[in-house]
Amino acid sequence: QVQLVESGGGLVQAGGSLRLSCAAPRIIVSTNVMAWYRQAPGKQRELVAQISSGAVTNYADSVKGRFTITRDNAKTTVYLQMNGLKPEDTAVYYCNARPPLSSGPGVWGQGTQVTVSS
Repeated sequence: QVQLVESGGGLVQAGGSLRLSCAAPRIIVSTNVMAWYRQAPGKQRELVAQISSGAVTNYADSVKGRFTITRDNAKTTVYLQMNGLKPEDTAVYYCNARPPLSSGPGVWGQGTQVTVSS
């Protein structure tokens, strides 16, 4: 069973920054579409950002210009740099790995809590 291990969540004031990390086996990070999702209380899980094996990135409109998804050169970790955090960014953030062109759910991490205070 593939494991995705997230870290980096926490409590931060509005306007602050956090960097989330998602560690996974190299074969997973280098061949799958890696993504960050988030789920706030009472809301559906939503895509925040994703990066393909070819380093093509895609972002939710709500985070464009503030969040950046990257992958390290060793291709074992995917990061989500979050700047200019807002209270509405408060959610549990999940890492996901999914094969290209797959319609399946992929593999999920356990989630990490991000709380932004106003």
